[in-house]
Formats: sequence, structure tokens, C-alpha cells
Amino acid sequence: MERLLILEDGSVYRGTAFGSDNFQIGELVFNTSMTGYQEILTDNSYCGQIVMMTYPLIGNYGINRDDNESMVPCVFGFVVKDYCEFPSNFRCSETLDDFLKRENIPGIYDIDTREITMKIRNVGTMKAVMADVDANVDAIVAGLKAADFLHDQVARVSTNKVFPIPNRGKKVVLMDFGAKLGIVRELSKRGCDLVIVPYDTPASTILSYRPDGVMLSNGPGDPTDVKVAIETIKELIPQTVVFGICLGHQLISLACGAKTYKLKFGHRGANHPVVNLSTGKVEITSQNHGFAVDIDSLKDTRLEMTHQALNDKSCEGVRHKDYPCFAVQYHPEASAGPEDSRYLFDQFIELMEENKNA
Repeated sequence: MERLLILEDGSVYRGTAFGSDNFQIGELVFNTSMTGYQEILTDNSYCGQIVMMTYPLIGNYGINRDDNESMVPCVFGFVVKDYCEFPSNFRCSETLDDFLKRENIPGIYDIDTREITMKIRNVGTMKAVMADVDANVDAIVAGLKAADFLHDQVARVSTNKVFPIPNRGKKVVLMDFGAKLGIVRELSKRGCDLVIVPYDTPASTILSYRPDGVMLSNGPGDPTDVKVAIETIKELIPQTVVFGICLGHQLISLACGAKTYKLKFGHRGANHPVVNLSTGKVEITSQNHGFAVDIDSLKDTRLEMTHQALNDKSCEGVRHKDYPCFAVQYHPEASAGPEDSRYLFDQFIELMEENKNA
């Protein structure tokens, strides 16, 4: 069955339908990963977005029960060049099509993803929606132009209640802005006694758990939309060890007086080179974000840049000059992607140890 992908600039791409028919307007973004589509589909940082894979063959190893990064996927659509209907992998438990249907996510394939990627690189991300072939394209384009991007994604994906993941190591409060399960796995492997809290939990409540440290997770959307968390982080930084990932990195920066801006087409993929400015070593990183911290704005703060992207020289990490607080823009838990940066979780543990009697 044929299906359309319609962009807000009026472009129409005709392809083949798979997945569900739950059509929603979303921000069309591209991901350059060659593997890891299951982790990408279940990454809550994609809430409100239609994800397009630049690697052509998708679905060839199916879906398994172990690699999800959230329990309820929240992408608004999935776009690929070649869809493999008959996966072959010993871990496969269902096809990608079955997964998309079960999770009510629409998909489209047999379209020129390379052409669309080049368009996005030239003009930036834009709103898009899938539609049936007999849809009124002019009306849909008008609706796309009139629509706004979502501003409540974090509220949609964050847990709505506090829950523990017990262990016998350091007590860590994880603020859930859309946390990947990979973060939970990395902390748990290091023995951390976790308490996971909603994004809008007050600092007083977080500190009442007497944490050794606080982890600020990844998450979707514009960090300036999460004002309540910015105020909370301002209170937390002088009182405990804080480590931020992705959205958490941006929120720390905003809490310390820096500014953020929207990237033209974002960083999404498992192959982004980042240099550690203190060691000179380059890490190949997994990334998924559409906003970045303004480097010039760091001059008026007590933050210093620790990591920098080699592709576009954007800020990829910060550290506080006075307090035990640091953050990175990329994903040290990978899931999927290279494991070059997992040492940062060890640094978090070491920092909590150093400050336990402070």
C-alpha cells in the first residue's frame, strides 16, 4: 500500500506504507547510525519527531526483547529507504513492521532518504507528516505551516512517580527527563542505589533522600521549556555532586547562566567525533540532540568547556569551576553506539567518593 510523506515546504514523497496509520505532525530529523534502530525508536529524546535513517537497509535483524531504551516508544514516525521484511538474527523476536504496528508508529519506505537528508542539511529540520495517497496535500501543507513544535515533551515522557532501583553502592537520584535505560544500566553496574524521580521534583525532595549525587538524564525538546527543572538545578549544584547527559547538560548550562540555541539540523547518530580538551583524545560518540550550548555565553558563567565537537566546533561538555558538577552533550551510555565515553560514569562515582565527607 502506498503512503505519502509531506513536508512543510510543500515537498511530497511517495513510498510504501508499513507500521501503523497513526499520522501525527512531527519534526523530521535524520540519524546517521548504521545499526541501533531499535534503540533509536525507543529513545524518549525523539518524542514529537519523525526519524529518518540515512543508512539504507533497516529491519534486517528485527526487534528483540533486550535492546529497548524505554518501555513506551514516543516517536511520531519512521522513514527508511529499504525495509527488510524477513529479518535474520538469533535474538529476533518480531519484525520491525510488527513492532511499529504494536506501538502505533507509522512508517514509510521506498523513498529517497538521501534527497531528503540533503534538503534538511541545506534548509534545516522542518515539520512533516505521513498521509494516505488520496489526502488533500494542499490542506496538509497549510496545516504543517500553521502548526507549532511541541513544548511539553519532557512532561510526556518523564515518570509521574518516584520509584527506587535498589543497590548497595552510592545513593544517586536520577531526574527523569526521558531517561534512556542505558543510563540506568550503567549506574546499576557500578552498584548505585537509584531513586528515579519526575522532572519537576523540587530540590528539597531530592535532597531529602540524602543522595551522594544527582544524575540529570537526556530528554526531548527545547531545554528552555523546562523552566521548573532549571530552578531546581540551581539549588542542587551547590549542595551535591551533579552529572548531566544531553538535555541534562543543557539544563546545567542554563542554570549557571549560559544560553542555548537550536542547531540547523542537530546531531543524531553513533559516529560523532568529540575531543576531550584536557587530554586531547578524540572520542567517537553517540548523539541525539537538536539544541546546543552557546560557547560565547559560557564566558559570563562559572562553567568551562571540557569537550568540543570536531564536526562543527559546538560545545560538547562543561565543568563547574567551584562545585562538583559536570556534563556532556553526547551519550556516554551509548545504546546504541561506541563505548569510548563510558569512563564518565566512573568519573561520576569518583567525584561522589571525593565529596562524600565534604
